[in-house]
Amino acid sequence: MIGILAADEQCLQAGRDAVLAEFGEADMVSDVWQFRETDYYRHETGEHILRQFVTFGRLIDPGELAATKHKTNAIEQRLAGTLAADVSRPVNLDPGYIEPSKLVLASTKNFSHRIYVGSRMWAEVTLIYSNGWTPLPWTYPDYRLSRYHEFFDVVRQRLVAQLRQAM
Repeated sequence: MIGILAADEQCLQAGRDAVLAEFGEADMVSDVWQFRETDYYRHETGEHILRQFVTFGRLIDPGELAATKHKTNAIEQRLAGTLAADVSRPVNLDPGYIEPSKLVLASTKNFSHRIYVGSRMWAEVTLIYSNGWTPLPWTYPDYRLSRYHEFFDVVRQRLVAQLRQAM
């Protein structure tokens, strides 16, 4: 799964196209939502940030998360140099994965609740699943939203079906 934050529709499309080119065909794509829960990215990405999630049909080994984050960082840098945007980071790409019991995100920043996964990358359990998605004390404000949870429910159901087929 890759979460995309973008400065506008053009940047969102460019980010989505870039991740599809790098990681393959989309399995599911969320609606586009306004990102208003925090102003953390406003100085880099602008005032009217858009959010969208893309998932892929190919299941990854969780051990690929650090390499995936390096790839998304390179895509971000390339887009920052090519998009005609008045912001320094027109696209922010956040890779992660969903398991039946949790949603995990990659990060370049260490913190007390993050686990080192190699190659200067960390991972955190952002949401746990037990009869629904449950945020943790460090869960980002937007990941607490029910519309995200509804999308993650569909992704999780698809994953459970894929895992059953693989048995």
